Amino acid sequence: MALKVLRAGILSTIQDLGRWGYQRFGVPVSGVMDEHSHRLANILVGNDEGAATLEMTLVGPGFTLSADTLLAVCGADFEARVNGEALPKARPVLVRAGSALDFGPCRRGCRAYLAVAGGFGVDLVLGSRSTFLRGALGGWQGRALRRGDLLPTRDADLALYPSLLRKLRETRAAMAHPSWAATERVEALMPGPHLVRFVRGRHWNRYPEEARETFLSSEYRVGSNSDRQAYRLMGPSMIASEASDVVSAGVTFGTIQVPPDGEPIVLMASRQTTGGYPRLGEVIAADLPLLAQMPAGARLRFQAVELAAAQALLLERERELARMHEALAMRACT
Repeated sequence: MALKVLRAGILSTIQDLGRWGYQRFGVPVSGVMDEHSHRLANILVGNDEGAATLEMTLVGPGFTLSADTLLAVCGADFEARVNGEALPKARPVLVRAGSALDFGPCRRGCRAYLAVAGGFGVDLVLGSRSTFLRGALGGWQGRALRRGDLLPTRDADLALYPSLLRKLRETRAAMAHPSWAATERVEALMPGPHLVRFVRGRHWNRYPEEARETFLSSEYRVGSNSDRQAYRLMGPSMIASEASDVVSAGVTFGTIQVPPDGEPIVLMASRQTTGGYPRLGEVIAADLPLLAQMPAGARLRFQAVELAAAQALLLERERELARMHEALAMRACT
């Protein structure tokens, strides 16, 4: 089965949970920006949570489907439609062969994730199907989708949700879906400013107390030159009281760095593997999906938390997703 691309959107790429284990060779992890939405979309169609999804940014693509397809869309609101009829979010939907699937401009948030039962049929590269655009690596031919592409999907294990599929196939409508839906996290889809929590970094004390207090009390905006590699923030500058040069060291998703101009940047999914700017802190893992859904111009404030609190918040997020996974599987199989 394949999706024929009629319109590519602004930036539509195949992503999974990332290319781990190769940073020591200079290969970035890449992967999805909003892991929570990606994982939830996969759960809804019976995939492994690490299966590849299509990450759509700001303006979505348009497709025609060559076969009946069980799919789900989570994340930002792109006004998705099937043959002109609104496509429900955060629930499994059976879309008939020959249907037109269309994603419009994003109304709230920044990124949405399309999962299809079985996942997308692109090759593994260094253990991942994620697209690394700067290296033209992985995903669909190492690049974003273009008009005319035929994006293949893998065979679905339809036995995962047999009762659900049987019910959905009873109708011959272009689109069929259950009455229930998953619960999505919507913090990033609401007006800001958004609170982003972080753990203080090893260079936090290089900055004078006044600068640190300003950072914690000020509002920042996501700059227009932000991308999947880094968010550049507009707001009060952070000037170190010591020399700003540091020895390059490994960085991760959420590392807050301060270049010589004093304007903080937050490294994102397609970050480089090492960085030589002072590290002010690390955005906690539980808040990375929130950050990933912020478009240019979004407002945010930072709050420092201790490592134990960050770990507890992540564990609760994981428990929440596990409970949802169990509940969805029970509903889909009854």
